[in-house]
Amino acid sequence: MRRPTISDLAKASGVSVATIDRVLNGRHRVREETARRVYEAAQEIGYHAVGLLRQRVFEDLPQYRLGFVLQKPVQAFYQAFAKEVVVAAQAMTTARINAHVDFVPASTPTAIVERLKAMAARSQAVALVAPDYPAVTAAIEELKEKGIPVFSLLSDFSTTARQGYIGVDNRKVGRTAAWIIARSARRPGKVACFVGSHRFLGHELREIGFRSYFRENAPDFEVLDTLINLDTPEITHEATLDLLQKHPDLIGFYVCGGGMEGAISAIREERLAGKLIVVVNELTPESKAALADDVVAMAIGTPLPALCKELMGLMIAAIDNGEAAVPGQSFLPFEIFVSENI
Repeated sequence: MRRPTISDLAKASGVSVATIDRVLNGRHRVREETARRVYEAAQEIGYHAVGLLRQRVFEDLPQYRLGFVLQKPVQAFYQAFAKEVVVAAQAMTTARINAHVDFVPASTPTAIVERLKAMAARSQAVALVAPDYPAVTAAIEELKEKGIPVFSLLSDFSTTARQGYIGVDNRKVGRTAAWIIARSARRPGKVACFVGSHRFLGHELREIGFRSYFRENAPDFEVLDTLINLDTPEITHEATLDLLQKHPDLIGFYVCGGGMEGAISAIREERLAGKLIVVVNELTPESKAALADDVVAMAIGTPLPALCKELMGLMIAAIDNGEAAVPGQSFLPFEIFVSENI
């Protein structure tokens, strides 16, 4: 395909070539509405000077340096999360956002604190996915004293330290996973739940919701002891095979954190597709294929575009107006995926 020209951009944005030239070169003032329309059209058609247009359109806007520290970089979910952060930052029309994304490959207190402090050194506010360790809380409190707000993402931690939490209501997520298993089962039986770590409060809340639903609404089911998988596919694979061997009468299970790839591979290996009711979190290439093959019954997803858009506004409000400017918790509606809507 040929590269879009300035004439193509003029046609796409509904203005003259001369107006495009004024926006690009800043020779004469152009109305803000017109300049934005030119920039948006340039994005849509893939115009080569879109970076320059962005600079011209947003040069008078306030600038913010925002940091984002995510978990395991090899996981498709976190790669998608990082991309949505960048997209949301570029889509801001009221500010220029410098978004820096980093990953913590190991969920140890030392590794998390090290990445958090490094990110805070170049950011005005930080959003973090992390387990609830005392050392992490201490680091967040230290940053708070320095005027750097820290937001918890996906899984909450100490409410006395962080600025606010943004994510889904994890207790409701756990209850929803239990609901689909109980409603889909032909008879009551044994069910199980995998968590990455009890230090992830989000996982713990999902487990609580999962157990409470069965206790209140499906007491004939037996909820087995919770399994720890450290969010890794390898451990989840082996733990799933062990679970199936010990409990051949298992009805289904819920992987409430990472590592679902291991559960999916174990079910395929044992040729149990369609025979177990399995619920996982997040729609990734692996879970999408598993839904299509009847290996997984449901995937519960985090609405990343909406989360990242709201997060940008909350972080800017915290920088500009302080602690009272943002709510303590911001819940977004989670997404439900089954084989018929992927």
